[in-house]
Amino acid sequence: MTATNQSYGPQYYKRGTIEVWDFIRDQELSYHLGNAIKYICRVGHKDDPIKDLEKAIHYLTNEKEHLLEERTRLPKSVQFNGVTGPWIDQLTNGSDSGGVPRTTGSST
Repeated sequence: MTATNQSYGPQYYKRGTIEVWDFIRDQELSYHLGNAIKYICRVGHKDDPIKDLEKAIHYLTNEKEHLLEERTRLPKSVQFNGVTGPWIDQLTNGSDSGGVPRTTGSST
């Protein structure tokens, strides 16, 4: 990773060996998770630390709500006790991979 131009941006994001936005990008964090990290990193270094923590919690709560909404929007075929995959349809509708209904018991 290349170093960011140190002449740009506030000092409270430049502490340590990596700038906050470089860490967020490196970790491929979402917008909300990135903002939570940003506010956590500036706690005690800018303005009111309680307000920064509240902002971080706000972004984390929003990310959690988004993930919960996504989970409830998944079709039943990919929601089966936390297991996902195209074969879940086969488990939930009683057929094998060829579309033939599964049978129980022996065939003799």
